[in-house]
Amino acid sequence: MADFADAFMAAIMLIVDLDEDLAEIVALSLKVSLAAVALAAAVGLPVGAALALFRFPGRAVLVVITNALMGLPPVVVGLIVYLLLSRAGPLGVLGLLFTPAAMIIAQMLLVTPIIAALTRQVVEDLWNEYEEQLRSLGAGPGRAMSTLLWDGRFTLITVVLAGFGRASAEVGAVMIVGGNIDHLTRVMTTAITLEVSRGNLAPALGLGIILLVLSAGINAAASILKMTVQEA
Repeated sequence: MADFADAFMAAIMLIVDLDEDLAEIVALSLKVSLAAVALAAAVGLPVGAALALFRFPGRAVLVVITNALMGLPPVVVGLIVYLLLSRAGPLGVLGLLFTPAAMIIAQMLLVTPIIAALTRQVVEDLWNEYEEQLRSLGAGPGRAMSTLLWDGRFTLITVVLAGFGRASAEVGAVMIVGGNIDHLTRVMTTAITLEVSRGNLAPALGLGIILLVLSAGINAAASILKMTVQEA
């Protein structure tokens, strides 16, 4: 018990003193996750809206696939990206394996289905509510897409925040494609795994506290936005 208390106090001191290694890991984690979520949102929002508004052969299958991909195992995504970016893979010439770019790609592939599936539901609900009004104004599904995305912006922000929470907590995929290389691809989740395996509880606890605070902040922001939308 005393050892844990000492490790916890040491972790707090690392955070308070803004330990250089700790700050570097946190900064890289935020950089990778924010970039991945931005790319995922750029793809997932319009794809989700298109699935909600347009009717075409195979749409139902695509909706099922998108929903199924929300639960895609991270290690499988990591393996797929690894095979694509390895020297023998089709994208090996790019030299992206074991770089932050590879981790961004892996996180993007994990988050995009989540954003697309949730966006489809949000936009579909809005279309069902406003379809007659929009059609009376001469706006079909194509012209209504941007309007509905804007109208549902607060709910969609919570969707993007959920994607960020998923990305920032990811460990399996980024471990495979990033390699957990010190000062290059070591992020919070992989660093925690490494430090625990080494028995270094202080830095692991410090990073764990930061990750917990980050997760709580994301959930709080999502809850506040949800309440704002409900009260509006």
